[in-house]
Amino acid sequence: MIPRYSRAQMVKIWAPENRYKIWLEIETLAAEAMAELGTIPKSVPAALRARGRFEVARIDEIEAETKHDMIAFLTNVAEHVGAEARFMHQGMTSSDVLDTCLAVQLAQATAVLLEDLDKLLAVLQRRALEHKHTLTVGRSHGIHAEPTTFGLKLAGHYAEFRRNRARLEAARAEIATCAISGAVGTFAHVDPRVESYVAQKLGLAVEPVSTQVIPRDRHAAYFATLAVIASGIERLATEIRHLQRTELREAEEFFSAGQKGSSAMPHKRNPILSENLTGLARVVRAAVIPALENVALWHERDISHSSVERMIAPDTTVTLDFALARLTGLIDKLVVYPERMRDNLERLGGLVHSQQVLLALTQAGVGREDAYAAVQRCAMESWRQGTSFRDLLAADPSVGKALSATALDRLFDLDQHTRQVETIFARVFGPEAKDDAATVKPFRKVRGATRAS
Repeated sequence: MIPRYSRAQMVKIWAPENRYKIWLEIETLAAEAMAELGTIPKSVPAALRARGRFEVARIDEIEAETKHDMIAFLTNVAEHVGAEARFMHQGMTSSDVLDTCLAVQLAQATAVLLEDLDKLLAVLQRRALEHKHTLTVGRSHGIHAEPTTFGLKLAGHYAEFRRNRARLEAARAEIATCAISGAVGTFAHVDPRVESYVAQKLGLAVEPVSTQVIPRDRHAAYFATLAVIASGIERLATEIRHLQRTELREAEEFFSAGQKGSSAMPHKRNPILSENLTGLARVVRAAVIPALENVALWHERDISHSSVERMIAPDTTVTLDFALARLTGLIDKLVVYPERMRDNLERLGGLVHSQQVLLALTQAGVGREDAYAAVQRCAMESWRQGTSFRDLLAADPSVGKALSATALDRLFDLDQHTRQVETIFARVFGPEAKDDAATVKPFRKVRGATRAS
């Protein structure tokens, strides 16, 4: 984690103070359950509630000697609790506390990420509704394909992030498990009811078989989910980077007053936020392989996973939190140029309607191969000469024989390509989604562009 790409709420989850606070709560809850079962005095949990505390610096000092963070923590707490501290951690092993704590922290982090996704989804929906009918050209292989709308582009990203939200909910449910089962996970020295009590109090599920650690397939699935979300961020960021290229300039990141684009070239307005998001996505995805490699631990437990998770758990959640917030702000202020989109759409002189002509010829009785050859012949001539595709078709004998001038004109109607927009929007946002004043903020012109006011 570095401050440049960190937000305070998420950073606090991974701070030592929060980690040790959770450790102390786990130990206290376990003591409460043991006291109810009669295995330790009831004065123990009371003492932990009354006097249990810790100092991070003191734990570090003790660990420098013991080389064991859990023992250092227990020793520091015992300094405050007194005689009752000898009953702490009865029948438990370090992994009981460490793994359960990690589950709590990941659940806390996931709650923040879900809030981030909700904010992003709200912005994507608003901007998609705003541009539901904003015509633009769809591209395949980077080449003009057929007309679409900018709203449909954003609706597709909305649907992807909604799927990602569902994936993250499932990942949270899978990762939020508790293990208080003792050495090698047999409950030989701690009653399973202690685990159930701690799990219930912490809002976790009980791990069915924990060996001595919670199985790391759960964690691998969790970090893979974060990586999928990061890839969704990069997909949208890449689209914006392409649309901001000078040759297209259909949309661009908001450029604030006083902002500078280049130390050498004063004219530059670069897609720096989108490029930054592309890089951050790579960082999050990089955690997947280490997480997968953590699954195969030796026998009932080793700690080869520990050092990995101490890095990837905070790094991925902090980075993804920052990236989602940055993307939300980017989309919220994205400057869109509908006129430029229309100019680019018409740039090829109607070639984007080639499929409509092909289909009309086949419906008029022309064989598909012959129809394809005729349309492609005219299209390639239009590419080479820059002449009107519609005029070339009208002059082609095989086309003119099958289609009248009026029929040909109808095939160049853009409405054909957008007639199902409402159907798609209803699928994505529900039938109640309307692009009226109740659901869409007013927008103002910015030198031929639109952005949220």
